[in-house]
Amino acid sequence: MLILVVLLGLGYGFLNGFHDSANIAAPLISTRALRPRTALLWVAVGEFLGPLLFGSAVAKTIGADLLQEQAITPSILAAALAGAIVWDIITWWFGIPSSSSHALVGGLLGAAIVARGLGVVKLPGLESVLLALFISPFLGFLAGYLITKFNFVAFRNTSPRIQEVFRRGQLFTAIGLAMSHGANDSQKSMGVLTLALLVSGHLKTFEVPFWVVVLSGAALALGSGVGGWRLILTLGARVFRIRPVHGFSSQVGSALVIAGASLLGGPVSTTHVMTSSLMGSGAAERINKVRWQIASDMVYAWLLTIPISGLVAAGFYFLLAALGA
Repeated sequence: MLILVVLLGLGYGFLNGFHDSANIAAPLISTRALRPRTALLWVAVGEFLGPLLFGSAVAKTIGADLLQEQAITPSILAAALAGAIVWDIITWWFGIPSSSSHALVGGLLGAAIVARGLGVVKLPGLESVLLALFISPFLGFLAGYLITKFNFVAFRNTSPRIQEVFRRGQLFTAIGLAMSHGANDSQKSMGVLTLALLVSGHLKTFEVPFWVVVLSGAALALGSGVGGWRLILTLGARVFRIRPVHGFSSQVGSALVIAGASLLGGPVSTTHVMTSSLMGSGAAERINKVRWQIASDMVYAWLLTIPISGLVAAGFYFLLAALGA
């Protein structure tokens, strides 16, 4: 069962990168800063480096602060990861940029509660996780809006060639965003895998082993390198027509919010932050520039993610229990 948890944890990390690479690569591709395959490889490098540089504060929040670890078993964690993976696949198939982080939190809550009851949840930890998840999109929108406004004002008297400066600048902002994203999202896999090692007796305290850091980062980077083309289409073309100034500004805003959360241990939804920052950037130019119907579809998916992934995870737990796992 521990081996199954490790495989599912790495599979979740792969799908997380596959799912979320669109948020970083779409502006690069839409503004022709890089060719599609090059953009995804560029993102993958940053995703791998991020968890090696930003510590493990988010992993501790997910693995040690959310649930009573003495009541958790590897089968609960396997069911939680399976629920998150299924929801990620469904939303990828329909091209909806939902949150892998919400899916994992929902999966953990759903599997743990049906197995051990509501008492298994650490309420202070749950409050901090939900606060980070739901505040971060507003911070992302605000950051994208303000940075874009600043750039419009600061460079209003320059020639149109300034767009080329922003286009080239995206190479640096994208790698910074990929590193901050990798730091935050790979730590979610790291947290679950470390918790599995702890509850199975392979660790005495919650300390993330280096091999878990490397494998989690590699899984996320591999998923990013493959890329979710359906989501790239949604973010790169359907929300609004992205220009270099939008790509640059939204990536700076997203990177600041996500990196700050990673250092503070906040497991934010990087999908929420990056998508809302991109919409904030478009709204800074003109409020009706953004196709808000697409945004509303995203919001519905975000609201449904935690309960649905929780129900799916609960179903997987009952299946594993029936099989004697």
